[in-house]
Amino acid sequence: MPTETTDDRANHSLSPKALYVEVAERLRQRIFKRELEPGSWIDELRIAEEYGISRTPLREALKVLAAEGLVTMKVRRGAYVTEVSINDLADVYHLLSLLESDAAGVVAAKATPAELMELQELHAALESAALAGTANTDTFFAVNERFHMRLLEIANNRWRDQMVADLRKVMKLNRHNSLLKTGRMNESLQEHRAIMAALLVRDAQATAQRMREHFTNGLEAAN
Repeated sequence: MPTETTDDRANHSLSPKALYVEVAERLRQRIFKRELEPGSWIDELRIAEEYGISRTPLREALKVLAAEGLVTMKVRRGAYVTEVSINDLADVYHLLSLLESDAAGVVAAKATPAELMELQELHAALESAALAGTANTDTFFAVNERFHMRLLEIANNRWRDQMVADLRKVMKLNRHNSLLKTGRMNESLQEHRAIMAALLVRDAQATAQRMREHFTNGLEAAN
């Protein structure tokens, strides 16, 4: 009988982790798409049956989402999709404003011409998505996020990147409510134009200020 190698044992130990990570991502996307509404109870038994898995990897996945703030675990009641209060949302937007405005200032001062061109291309895609109006809302959301995350990557602070990534997951719980308000998509686009204009003239102070205004307006629309 062949002897199990170290690599075999490593492969066996990795599979449960890969499973709960995959389950966490599937649930995360269902939350973002509102298939699982804020405040709704997560039926562990039904989801485990639907995915064809045991409840162990599902519970591990829920712990991941709870750490991200997307799921709230209640004693003897199970897991619920997090409901974001007005105060929670204000706190999230405040921190994002601080972190992303700082990153924007760094990018204005230090980005290479090629990096600025990348941001211009993403902005152009945002303009195109906005032309379709509410029919292309999901595309607008996706491009908007890519713009912000690419700007953070260019600023190159992995600690800030991780904090922003976690905060943005919580913000997404309310994202559709804000951008779907009448006129908000066009307002957001105008704000992005102002950010892009300040970046292109490498005005770090103005870029940071435009980004702060972007988050201030976003919070007002979200409430």
